[in-house]
Amino acid sequence: MIECGMRVSDDEKIYVGDVEVDYSAVARAVDVDRRVVKSTVQQIRRNRYLYSLFSMTRPLGTSLVSLVSQLGYTALIIEADPKSPGVMAGVAEILSRHGMVVRQAVAEDPEMVPDAKMTLVVEGQLTGQAMEELHGLKVVRSIKILK
Repeated sequence: MIECGMRVSDDEKIYVGDVEVDYSAVARAVDVDRRVVKSTVQQIRRNRYLYSLFSMTRPLGTSLVSLVSQLGYTALIIEADPKSPGVMAGVAEILSRHGMVVRQAVAEDPEMVPDAKMTLVVEGQLTGQAMEELHGLKVVRSIKILK
């Protein structure tokens, strides 16, 4: 639910943005019975802490990753130590020095996603020199490039 930005309303309905999504559609997406989804929503609604989270979630927006080849962009999927400060700043600084414009940046929360990654969509193609510098960052474990 968090990944899709689903929220639970006061009247136990599920929304993605302003669009209501019925329990059956969610159930089909995660391969469970509709009653499991309904029960989960009811539990969220009754739990003050969970409701404080799930009543405020919103979708992040469209990921450009699947569109990079059509747009002439490059996607970088970076595995790094997600608890180290400055990962995004270090990567952005290198890209900036090489004249790369970041169009989208998404960093997964290591508390919610095992093996959290940072995904950047940049204009144009990454140079070999920029790639070497990115690999030189101590906190970077791996970089996957999608064109």
